[in-house]
Amino acid sequence: MRRGYKVSVGLNDKKEIDFVAQKGNEKRYYQVTYMLGSQATIEREFGAYDGIADNYPKYVLSMDKFNISRNGIIHQNIIDFLLEH
Repeated sequence: MRRGYKVSVGLNDKKEIDFVAQKGNEKRYYQVTYMLGSQATIEREFGAYDGIADNYPKYVLSMDKFNISRNGIIHQNIIDFLLEH
């Protein structure tokens, strides 16, 4: 446990979710990639959340500085993410 969160790897219809962090009734999903340099990478990282119908926050973290959040999935620069937590 880190900061009270239980962290594990998740699966969604045979697609891996890099990290699932849970604390009590709170849950967050994280996909991490170096760069979103191709459409295939974007589809893979954002597509890992396809079919997850809950309303918990879902993140894609990368070194990219531009924001391509979509469909309620938050894209964030990983350095900015680490500095705010």
